[in-house]
Amino acid sequence: MWLINSSIGRKVVMSVTGIALILFLTFHCCMNVVALFSGEAYNMICELLGANWYAVVATLGLAALAVIHIVYAFILTAQNRRARGSERYAVTDKPEKVEWASQNMLVLGIIILLGLLLHLFNFWYNMMFAELTGMATPLHPADGFGYIKLTFSNPVFVVLYIIWLVAIWFHLSHGFWSAMHTLGWNGKIWFNRWKMIGLVYTTLLMAGFLIVVLAFAFGCAPSLCCGA
Repeated sequence: MWLINSSIGRKVVMSVTGIALILFLTFHCCMNVVALFSGEAYNMICELLGANWYAVVATLGLAALAVIHIVYAFILTAQNRRARGSERYAVTDKPEKVEWASQNMLVLGIIILLGLLLHLFNFWYNMMFAELTGMATPLHPADGFGYIKLTFSNPVFVVLYIIWLVAIWFHLSHGFWSAMHTLGWNGKIWFNRWKMIGLVYTTLLMAGFLIVVLAFAFGCAPSLCCGA
């Protein structure tokens, strides 16, 4: 099948899965922003998305997209390294028109993967996984607001999440327009437009996540009502 066996097919798979993950990040960011205004509303969303069958199915689908995206990223990187052969060891000047993110996508990807594992441990493991298995947790599995406060009360986690978000920003700022280019939605005019749209969109997206992290880190987030 050309999507698996050809270089162009693999890039198409990377682009489609990447766009799907960006859409999920958009939903996740909107959900997180709710926590800046109401802990009760945020926990209502967490309870709605808890261990219900549709949430579990969506999580499995999301995990499949992430795994496919990561696997294909390593395959394409290895393929590009083989294509360059011994030339990759030669000392050359840095191409002026090649973005830093483009040259370091593998490094950024590894940082993002490590950050994802940390994020899954801090939240998914203590929430959906705990609810499914019935294991004991520091807080109620549906108390997402409490887990946000607990996580970002730790300065080490705050720093690690900021590094993670910066890495995601670099990755997406290049990946967004690159995906559009691969899918053929480009041209002399739209190439630069997609780059600008991607830069603005990913900046706003990561800024949303960053604001939540900093708000909870510095105690600017709302509190749950006493009766909640």
